Amino acid sequence: MSAESCVARLDGVSLHYRATTALDDVTLTLPAGCLVGVVGPDGVGKSSLLALLAGARRLQQGRVEVLGGDMAASAHRRAICRRIAYLPQGLGRNLYPSLSIAENLAFFARLFDLDAAERARRIGELTAATGLAPFVDRPAGQLSGGMKQKLGLCCALIHDPDLLILDEPTTGVDPLSRVQFWALIDRIRTQRPGMSVIVATAYLEEAARFDRLVAMAAGRVLATGSPREWLARTATISLEAAFVALLPEATRQRHRPLVVPPRRPNPEVAIEARDLTRRFGDFTAVDRVSFRIERGEIFGFLGSNGCGKTTTMKMLTGLLPASGGETRLFGRPLDAGDLATRRRVGYMAQGFSLYGELTVRQNLVLHARLFQLADGETRVAAMLIRFDLEAVAERLPGELPLGVRQRLSLAVAVIHRPDLLILDEPTSGVDPLARDAFWTLLIELSREDGVTIFIATHFMNEAQRCDRLSLMHAGRVLASGSPRELVEACHADNLEAAFIAYLREAEELAPAPDTGRAPAAFAADTAPAHARTPRFSPRRLLAYTRRETRELIRDPLRATLALVGSVVLMVIMAYGISMDVEDLRYAVLDRDRTTTSQAYTLPLSGSRYFIEQPPLASDTELEARLRSGELSLAIEIPPGFGRDLKRGDVPEIGVWIDGSMPMRADTIKGYVLGLHADYLRRLAADSQEAPPPAPVDIALRYRYNPDVKSLPAMAPAVIPLLLMLIPAMLTALGVVREKELGSIVNLYVTPVTRLEFLLGKQLPYIAFGMLNMLMLVALARWGFGVPITGSLPALMLGGLLYVTCATGMGLAMSAITRSQIAAILATAIATLVPAVQFSGFMHPVAALQGIGALVGAVYPTSHFLTITRGVFSKALGLPDLIPDVLALAAAIPVLITLSVVGLRKQER
Repeated sequence: MSAESCVARLDGVSLHYRATTALDDVTLTLPAGCLVGVVGPDGVGKSSLLALLAGARRLQQGRVEVLGGDMAASAHRRAICRRIAYLPQGLGRNLYPSLSIAENLAFFARLFDLDAAERARRIGELTAATGLAPFVDRPAGQLSGGMKQKLGLCCALIHDPDLLILDEPTTGVDPLSRVQFWALIDRIRTQRPGMSVIVATAYLEEAARFDRLVAMAAGRVLATGSPREWLARTATISLEAAFVALLPEATRQRHRPLVVPPRRPNPEVAIEARDLTRRFGDFTAVDRVSFRIERGEIFGFLGSNGCGKTTTMKMLTGLLPASGGETRLFGRPLDAGDLATRRRVGYMAQGFSLYGELTVRQNLVLHARLFQLADGETRVAAMLIRFDLEAVAERLPGELPLGVRQRLSLAVAVIHRPDLLILDEPTSGVDPLARDAFWTLLIELSREDGVTIFIATHFMNEAQRCDRLSLMHAGRVLASGSPRELVEACHADNLEAAFIAYLREAEELAPAPDTGRAPAAFAADTAPAHARTPRFSPRRLLAYTRRETRELIRDPLRATLALVGSVVLMVIMAYGISMDVEDLRYAVLDRDRTTTSQAYTLPLSGSRYFIEQPPLASDTELEARLRSGELSLAIEIPPGFGRDLKRGDVPEIGVWIDGSMPMRADTIKGYVLGLHADYLRRLAADSQEAPPPAPVDIALRYRYNPDVKSLPAMAPAVIPLLLMLIPAMLTALGVVREKELGSIVNLYVTPVTRLEFLLGKQLPYIAFGMLNMLMLVALARWGFGVPITGSLPALMLGGLLYVTCATGMGLAMSAITRSQIAAILATAIATLVPAVQFSGFMHPVAALQGIGALVGAVYPTSHFLTITRGVFSKALGLPDLIPDVLALAAAIPVLITLSVVGLRKQER
């Protein structure tokens, strides 16, 4: 195949994830202008292959050519990224849930430098063509699965790509939405015959529409060809059978045709719902749903995305209270607090909900203990054998293919021998072989163990295996019966056609005629001419700034932390880290009881540092009150104190100090010694013998904080600490959230550079940081009464540079972490520890030695602390603070450079 006739070529490509081989010496040529399908079991490398073609993943070994160039060359990737559109695996993975449909589309349009007029035109055409126009103001997080995939496709098509890469785009999508999705693809391809489309799919019934197919197993390509060529080569009548025939011999031998034996009738009712209703505010998610399921029956639950299936299942398990109606389990009303009833129910959630930090065996052992199984060890061993998990018993779930993880989830759900098993789309995204193996287990549980199974699914061949079905839409049950009864009732050819007919009738929709018209943006017979991608674009940078600002404002927790978190912490820290030792409770054990002994303790009662408590009567009471913490200081005056003093003797006075807090105890000691020395001076002045004059008279005066109070010193010091901690954490979370949610892929496959991405994410947090600084300065000035004696503009300039440094620290932390928890911990350690220990907050920087002195000299907090203390307390202006301002300015490019270097433009 010539270079002009192929859209992509792979030669000897291998890809490894630690010890796992995702792709093993793959050599493949994909034709241009075709719809190519990549099919295969879970974990065979389909997603890795598509990510390499899209430029989202780094090439490790071999050569990948896409659109006439080497994908290992960054210059080629940058040149052709405008010609490639990539929709990653997962419903709405490349979308932003808090943004509306229009805002998501506008964001992607800005990433490709489309101007306002072009953005408006293309958004209008795409939303009209996909039926999303009436919902453009609805947040993406509130869309059904089908609508999310339509929106994801619109975002991918916003820039007129020549190559469209779709990674399992219809997984988890209901049949009607799948039909609509592929009809849209067909219309676009009709108008753009030159467009190449590469799709990975788990639905082999979809593969019949593809021009060419690529079968994969164990990281290798098994076969290529058209669907007709596959059928002819394998002498089979279905693509699913053809795919099985193409598998390696060892894999084929493990596969057995699935047979569903008839169910023996059992009149006992396992579960019954009567007018079950659930409301969320004004929205009714489930509206008077009723059904009866017999013991041992496999009951299927089909419905459009967002119709209320999961909500119904949670109500049946007691995880969610019903707003109305009644549920009965095995003849008894459902009681969520009844442990006996809970033991009879097993539940498998829609997503994987086990513990990723525990091995397969440990997950089983944990749930055996939670259900207090007497034969826990035996039961765990039996589950490992029955569900074919012995070979992976010591591995973590995250290392396993999706099909194996689902078997583990099923094993956990049945480990306590439940009578009722509720499964919420358990095989979504699982390949045909793994689905058949999963269903083999379900049939065994139903037919041999008599377990009642209530299962939600989008696969029609799975629904065909159920004894009875309920079809649900918009919170209501449309019809119930056996698969054959439902097909016959609407005179359809098969169950999928019957289901779509029921949905269209419920929505009062007639099948729309295929006009053959695609969005006008694609109504060209030839590929569009793509402009050269600029190396730096303010539009792309500001696209991330706008999006991050909207997300931050719409997230109540992060918005609250960004706006008032630092103010709350300043109030706590300014008072809580006070060095003032005042209001000390003391009591006197006066054994002399003379005017002389009373005169000795009189200065204590008049001091602002001490609060007098009831006098002591004995040594035992003194010990008890000190031990309880009631007293910090006890004075013991011996008997005959006044008499001995007048005789000229030196009487001994006992001073007992609570030493549990050494710093406070040392301060109390200084107070007492000062008061004692003052008493001696007064005593000498009252005597007839005048003391000799002192050779030197020392008069102490404190500058900048005359009263030596903690608050005027702590408030300016706490401001740099908080402006380093909060903005840095928020910035790091803003970047790492993209990694966790998967939207970081938009950086990988769009023209956005790492610098544009980081600066665009950073700017909103700089703005929020400056707002925080204004609030902190205002709180210090008018809340704590700390005067600003120096230059306020100098303080603001230093604050702007410092907040930029703080957010730069957050960006640097985000480059080396992949989870939000790790980002919080790393940022807290990297900011809080140096800011407290090495910046002059607790100890002068000049007193530090070694590494500590080096950190103190370069760390931004050291310089901004000098600025805040200088402006608040020392009346310093900008000329006095120029060295610190320049030091902050010099730190900014260093931090940004470290962040850019640490952030990857491709996944490894």
